[in-house]
Amino acid sequence: MNFDVSASGTNPTVEFYFNDAPITAGVVLQQIYDIGQIEVQRGPQGTLRGRAAPSGSITIGAKKPDLYTFGGFADMTANDIGTLNFKGGVNVPVIEGIAAIRVAGVWDENEADRVRPITPSRDPFSRTKSGRISALVQPLEWLRLEGMYQKLDRRAYLYDQVASFSEVNPDAPASPIYIDSSDRRSIMEAPRPIHQVYDIYNWRAEASGMGQVLIYQGQHYTQKIRGVEVQDEANFFPGAINQDTYSTPKATSHEIRLQNDARIADIFDYVVGYFDYRNDNPTVLTRPTILGFPTAPGASTGIVYATIDTAIERTSESHEQSFFGNITAHLGQGTEISGGLRHISYKSENGLIINHALVKTVGQDAKKWIYSASIKHNFSPDFMVYASTGSSWRPGINVVGDFSQRQSELEESFVNLPAETSKSYELGFKSTLMGGRLRLNATAYHQTFKNYPYRTGGRGVYYIDYTNVANPVVTQFNFVGAVPVEVNGIEGDIGFDVMDGWNVGLIASYSVGKIKGGLVPCNDLNGDGVPDAVTAAPSLDDLRAVVGDDNLSACRVNQRSGFQAPFSATLTSEYTFALNDNMDGYLRGLLNVFGRSQSDPVNVFDDVGSYGLLNLYTGIRDPKGAWEVSLFAKNILNTTKTLTRTDPLFTSYRNIQAGGAATTFNSTYTGVTTTAPREFGINVRYAFGSR
Repeated sequence: MNFDVSASGTNPTVEFYFNDAPITAGVVLQQIYDIGQIEVQRGPQGTLRGRAAPSGSITIGAKKPDLYTFGGFADMTANDIGTLNFKGGVNVPVIEGIAAIRVAGVWDENEADRVRPITPSRDPFSRTKSGRISALVQPLEWLRLEGMYQKLDRRAYLYDQVASFSEVNPDAPASPIYIDSSDRRSIMEAPRPIHQVYDIYNWRAEASGMGQVLIYQGQHYTQKIRGVEVQDEANFFPGAINQDTYSTPKATSHEIRLQNDARIADIFDYVVGYFDYRNDNPTVLTRPTILGFPTAPGASTGIVYATIDTAIERTSESHEQSFFGNITAHLGQGTEISGGLRHISYKSENGLIINHALVKTVGQDAKKWIYSASIKHNFSPDFMVYASTGSSWRPGINVVGDFSQRQSELEESFVNLPAETSKSYELGFKSTLMGGRLRLNATAYHQTFKNYPYRTGGRGVYYIDYTNVANPVVTQFNFVGAVPVEVNGIEGDIGFDVMDGWNVGLIASYSVGKIKGGLVPCNDLNGDGVPDAVTAAPSLDDLRAVVGDDNLSACRVNQRSGFQAPFSATLTSEYTFALNDNMDGYLRGLLNVFGRSQSDPVNVFDDVGSYGLLNLYTGIRDPKGAWEVSLFAKNILNTTKTLTRTDPLFTSYRNIQAGGAATTFNSTYTGVTTTAPREFGINVRYAFGSR
């Protein structure tokens, strides 16, 4: 399925943690630096710590201070396409064995996705600055206190990439300037400015005694996000007409866990805990309604007479409390049985305020039990078989982006969704052969979902937008349908030490998620209940004739639930050799292979054929890891694939020459995304002391 943060609300299908506390993926993945650990867990989570997550969790931990040794590192990366990245850190034992601090930071500047406008304007640009200070105090052998503060500031100026629709549809009219997907061009006259500021406060305390450990983990983080959404996507009017958006989310979590340090009766491990999470996610924006007219009948350019701005405010608050526990029994030398439960209590309230008047308030109040169970058996030190099952729950999401003041019952069902439930089953084995030189692992899994939030692809479906009640227009939005989904997959990985210094590894997976008779928002302009392959935006009158008072169409479908390729594989190999007693050389290759995919199942023009991306690395390094110099080439074959393609772009406006009639202008361009361009670069790293 898709890992879609926008369709996941504050409870994503894959949960991210930073220093053992839950955090949104958009915060933690901006810049990753000075990391001590990354942990990936697949399948339902929630009976050991944190929050419930149906598809897995990823934990990223900052490197902790060293109480005994002074040290640090410096790291620099540069490439031939405009990137400069500097990272560094210093560890200082303030009181040896008792207190230490670690300071780290990153400065990154690049040309973003390198999409440039066809008209003279500033180049794309992105700059990220971040700093972190961590402290560790262990005044007593049984007491450990940790604290961390991190700030990240990112500014960017970006363009939306387009391509001529005639590139894939010979029947489409010719563009004024032909643009191929590989050109990495945009028709925007000015870039979209983005400014993001993240502040993270993370703290932890551990007290141990009598073979038990009591852990408290807390975190508070804030986000300040400014951005714009282009309202004249077809570039019909001169200048930039944008929707300005400002979001200020904040979240606070507290977790208390009690777990054993020494195994009880030489058999049992356990953990019990309490989790509390509060989230506040306000957003304010200004949406313009364009009043204008074409420069001439049938012209591809227009003149703006005025814009009517609608002030919109979205409020969203949620509070989640959970109790959880898990127990594991180690039976003999080879068998382990584990099971856990979690009780979730969740409340939320979401409001819509338009022109300073409260239009709507919705909320949820839910309670749910989930479970997990697993068994594994070691038939020998070299062969282990395991099986697991579990359930999960996520609150129904309140989709942000449809600000219409006349939402129909059907439209409402695609904005305020019921809670999602899921069950998962997995069976696999892990093995080593040839005295440990060969490692072979495989797994198969089956997972079912009820009310999975499936967000429509591309730029969404056409609907009648009553944000400005007096001037409704045709707009696109990625509405979300709550649908039943079934996922089946297999995955295998093999690693082989060919000889001393040379290893080869392969990971391959095939996974298909399918919607089983789910009702989804769709473009159905002929009213037959089947999603249409649309090549132009409809007029307001044409759309109203089909959807009536529903404002949009819905279709019952059986199709894939994910836009990515079902098959993917990664092949890696590294050869290391000694140049002398103080220096090793190495060669490393990384090949990522992706099978055929459908970026949007109902868009016949955006299917992606199979392709591979090859990265090569070579360099020299200290055998003890003190320094390294690496040269790299990413996408060395310069493979260019169009990964997504929307319907033709369009602009909706009120034509004042036609009495204010709602008018739609269709562009000859579509929105696209492509694989990253080829790049050559160098990385230099030096570390000393505790590093």
